[in-house]
Amino acid sequence: MSGLLELANDPNARLKRVPVLLPVALDQTYDYIVPPGMQLAPGEFVHVPFGPQHRLGIVWDKPIGPEKPIAESKLKAVIQPIDVPRLPELTLRFVEWIARYSLAPIGMVARMMMSAKTAFEPVKPRFGVAIVPDATEPPRMTPARGKVLDMARDGNIRTKAALAQAAGCSSGVVDGLVQSGNLVECAIPEKVFPQPNPDHVVVEFSDAQQVAVHSLRAQASSRNYAVTLLDGVTGSGKTEVYYESVAAALSSGRQVVIMLPEIALTSQFMRRFEARFGCPPVEWHSALGAPERGRVWKAAASGEARCVVGARSALFLPYADLGLIVVDEEHDGGFKQEDRVHYQARDMAVVRANLGQHAVVLASATPSIESHVNARNGRYTHAVLPGRFSGVEMPEIKAIDMRSNPADKGKWLSPILVEAVNETLAKDQQTLLFLNRRGYAPLTLCQKCGHRIECPQCSAWLVEHRFRKQLNCHHCGFHLPTPESCPKCEAPGSMVACGPGVERVSEEVAERWPDARIAILSSDLIPGLVEMRQVIKSIEEGEADIIIGTQLVAKGHHFPDLATVGIVDGDLGLGQADPRAGERTFQLLHQVTGRAGREQVRGRGLIQTHLPDHPVMDAIITGDREAFLEREIGMRQAAMLPPYGRLAALIVSSKSKELSEAFAKEVARRAPRAERISVLGPAEAPLAVIRGQHRWRLLVKAPRDIDLQGYLRAWMDELPQMKGDLRLVLDVDPYSFL
Repeated sequence: MSGLLELANDPNARLKRVPVLLPVALDQTYDYIVPPGMQLAPGEFVHVPFGPQHRLGIVWDKPIGPEKPIAESKLKAVIQPIDVPRLPELTLRFVEWIARYSLAPIGMVARMMMSAKTAFEPVKPRFGVAIVPDATEPPRMTPARGKVLDMARDGNIRTKAALAQAAGCSSGVVDGLVQSGNLVECAIPEKVFPQPNPDHVVVEFSDAQQVAVHSLRAQASSRNYAVTLLDGVTGSGKTEVYYESVAAALSSGRQVVIMLPEIALTSQFMRRFEARFGCPPVEWHSALGAPERGRVWKAAASGEARCVVGARSALFLPYADLGLIVVDEEHDGGFKQEDRVHYQARDMAVVRANLGQHAVVLASATPSIESHVNARNGRYTHAVLPGRFSGVEMPEIKAIDMRSNPADKGKWLSPILVEAVNETLAKDQQTLLFLNRRGYAPLTLCQKCGHRIECPQCSAWLVEHRFRKQLNCHHCGFHLPTPESCPKCEAPGSMVACGPGVERVSEEVAERWPDARIAILSSDLIPGLVEMRQVIKSIEEGEADIIIGTQLVAKGHHFPDLATVGIVDGDLGLGQADPRAGERTFQLLHQVTGRAGREQVRGRGLIQTHLPDHPVMDAIITGDREAFLEREIGMRQAAMLPPYGRLAALIVSSKSKELSEAFAKEVARRAPRAERISVLGPAEAPLAVIRGQHRWRLLVKAPRDIDLQGYLRAWMDELPQMKGDLRLVLDVDPYSFL
């Protein structure tokens, strides 16, 4: 390093400097000196000094941020490059595009490309044991030792713990066999990802499917940008159809990413993929352990991972040669990222494809309004699958008017729905009861004084979870034991639950049908990924008579024996102050009722509602999707809402209500004047307090042809510096209005 300092102080020496982008909340690169003998290229990962720390950064191909010349003598030097594949130039441009569009600091966008820390660390060898083929029998053979040796004779290398678990004995037995020379310790080889075979099986398609297959194959085989909206009713074979585009991309030697809204629940999807391509895809989601995330990151960067299936973050893996992106259930709100960098993964997939000149498939039984309009305008190819592949008709949908057919007092299922469940049980078929509300009851209050138990950190009621014996806040995670007396008036036994959640419905089901096998699909009640997949698999295999679930059951599951779907509260999503409320309710109810009757018999869906004449209910019951779309699109167009207009939300928050309100008003006061842009607010957010932060919202509304980002940047430049715990969050294209 001393030699480098001497060079830096020599006016005749020219040192090479490189801009480095760091994964921090800053909107600029920093220049560093490249030491003599070190060769660096854009996209390479390096260790650099940053303040008192050493940080991981990315060598960029041009400086970003303020242009302030700094003398080379004041620059620090790159410590060392990291031995991992470098990011392609396309990825650098993708990072810059997202930062410009979302107005997020570019360092935070780059951080999404570096989401597997272990990928940048030295590989730690893992050790296990394997059998010694020609070893003599140990001097003291026991049944436990015999089981271990039987398991080890397949020649595989296993960790001691895994071998002991498989043999049903303690690790001490394995240690004893190592000492006797029957097992030997050796390094476990690095995991090799299997390569999917696009020609593993040949699939027969209907005429309508074949038209879509031909178009998708052609687009995936070419190196041209193309977007297809694959629009098919539930059970129409969308997955098998877009698998053919996957096969075409793989055959052309390129990589594929398939994004799903709930990757942790898709064991069924993995089995279908393996049946089609001969091996499972590479998984990427938050449930993976750190070492596996590192291996997947490197495999995507090297090209070894041919097909990755993951949640929205899978889009930001460093693919060596991406040729196809599939967004399954493209309408799902789970593709919207709501913290740090705010983005819509479906829309970013289209941007990524445009930059990389490759194909995108957006698949859904209930496509988003945005995708419908793009298909109508010719921006997207529209491939339609109008009927179910099995030939079974779509389920018959009926409304149960709860005004004239109310449930019994203290119950939540109407007599009509109860009779439908009885009929389904008599035929040895499955029933699904859907309620998009977790817990036992949404509100707990005192019968004596009317006291309602609120979250101390959020402006929300605590939700009773009777199975856990807790009251929970679904916004910040606060919880407390269910009180035996009122916290205010101290009246014993006075706290009562108001309204139903899935736990309360399950209580009624257990009481009405004590012999029925019940399965509850709710994230609150299932501890982890493995257990969730086990529950879903047991339902598929017919081990449950009545399934009770939240929106988890609407995520594309295929339950062969499911004949009847009952929606406990069809009106739940309609009362929200959200421009997408009608669309979301239609999508959710259509997806849930579409689970019924997918194989042998025609299913039925029964929707309990107090609003049977509501346009959304009418569209679901009559099956007239086009009428609903025309009405919804007309409303959006008249109000200049997306996709005909653009929105941006500004959320000001602080622990002080007065401070957040005052700053929100100052933000509004400094909004630049613009003839065609409206600034609404500030107004207290519907959820005014979350995690102790008081929240105020402003909404910006503009036509599509306006440079909204330019307007917002100019506005942000006019704002005073924030002090204390004040925070301002910008959300371009907001999906949440809470």
